[in-house]
Amino acid sequence: MTTDSKPAWDVLGAAATEAGIESEGAQLMRDGSNVMYRLPGGIVARIGRRGTADTARREVETATWLADQGIPTVKVVEGVRQLVVVAERPVTWWHLLPPHRPATPAELATVLKAVHSLDIPAHPQLPLHNPFADIAPRIHTATSINADDREWLLQRLDQLRADYHQLEVDQRRFVLHGDAWQGNVAVPENGQPILLDLEAFSIGPKQWDLVQIAVDYTDFARLTDADYKSFLTAYGDDDITETPEFRTFADIQELRWVAFAVSKASSNPNAAHEARHRIACLQGEESRPWTWSAL
Repeated sequence: MTTDSKPAWDVLGAAATEAGIESEGAQLMRDGSNVMYRLPGGIVARIGRRGTADTARREVETATWLADQGIPTVKVVEGVRQLVVVAERPVTWWHLLPPHRPATPAELATVLKAVHSLDIPAHPQLPLHNPFADIAPRIHTATSINADDREWLLQRLDQLRADYHQLEVDQRRFVLHGDAWQGNVAVPENGQPILLDLEAFSIGPKQWDLVQIAVDYTDFARLTDADYKSFLTAYGDDDITETPEFRTFADIQELRWVAFAVSKASSNPNAAHEARHRIACLQGEESRPWTWSAL
């Protein structure tokens, strides 16, 4: 069950019936920002949060557009009603991926370079990237944190907003993936890397697609020197970690990850423990490199 008012399982059943898709025997694949179920026939149901139907519709349109641009991406199921809304929650239908592994840093860089080289499309209409989206609501509604931590996180958010708006950075706009990490590029046993999770596609400074792997390298030691060098070589650009704005971009990204953890904590004891740990890290109680568990 997610934090939305109607359980995802009930949403799935109603949406599948409306779309004429068999859902008996569905298996939960992921319960994150979206809930994903594997259905018979190699179909994946993706259930969004309440009020995100426009985002889900754009994700389907983006998948079609990317395929037209020659960028391999997760494929929508054709011949069915592609967007069904149940209890304000959108459900879309996708083909199950073949056996695959996450991308290497170099493979991720190659895909990002291709995405950033695309012309900004007239359709789908991609929104401006908002690095602060969802942070405040997730902190305000979190039930697993105490009042002091909530106030500290909100003050941290205000400070980072001010810091970001004072930055003097290259504001050229690029097509962005919006959640660029190695797990969002699937590499099958045979074939090209496949781009996943398209809901955050937007336009904005390309730093937002480069900062996640840079932070993995600098603040979490998830990458070796060789790993990060391979990313830079494949992307072919300057190292964001050596720019004056890097720390602000990194701090915003890390606050986003903390806000996600606190949003899952009310229904997930592991997330509650992880949220407390992440907050302690931001507050300086733990020294870098940090170890944060995936949720």
